[in-house]
Amino acid sequence: MSAGAVIVAAGSSSRMRGTDKLWADLCGAPLIARTIVAFQACPDVGRVVLVTLPECVSRMEALCARHGFSKVSDVRPGGVTRQESVRLGLEALGSCDVVAVHDGARPLVTPELVSRGIQMARERGSALCAVRAKSTIKRVREDGAVVGTPPREELWEAQTPQVFRYDELLEAHRRAAVEGVECTDDAAVMEAAGHVVWVYEGDYRNLKVTTPEDLSLARALYGGEGCE
Repeated sequence: MSAGAVIVAAGSSSRMRGTDKLWADLCGAPLIARTIVAFQACPDVGRVVLVTLPECVSRMEALCARHGFSKVSDVRPGGVTRQESVRLGLEALGSCDVVAVHDGARPLVTPELVSRGIQMARERGSALCAVRAKSTIKRVREDGAVVGTPPREELWEAQTPQVFRYDELLEAHRRAAVEGVECTDDAAVMEAAGHVVWVYEGDYRNLKVTTPEDLSLARALYGGEGCE
């Protein structure tokens, strides 16, 4: 039973104050290389498609060759939105049993975390990596007034990888594109198509680098050779 992966690395790094987070140094290697290596090392992943900015395709191809990322079968230019980039990556990947979609800016993912998602998706059809909310969450109106406090035990913070049956995820993305449905992650795309999405326990260290402060934290958590 084959499993593939789509790594989405086509963001603009708009909140990084001029730094391209994917190419920022993370303990002696570009951040994106730290992300890819987890999928290269995962025995359950057969092939990977990397989706990046059009102007970065050749640079990503060179990085994969330099690091020996043999599982990266294709590097494709992304779309205008993350959702479009995922769909393009799925189409480039081709049919497989299940597919894991992961944010390129989550470099602390581990092969074990990917494998657990793949195994669960094979059993249940979906696997959303997530962690339990630690803080009390408030629903707030645009004018700043609190309108509700959801029970914390029901709240989870979604991460990636998010793993689904390939055919079902691709169909859900194509349907969303036709219907103009915009979602912030693949689990929401699947929910909009009527699928049940199951959660599995993620890792609080599996953070997404969005700001310079996140990058500093990632360096501290990685703690490898070359880190300050």
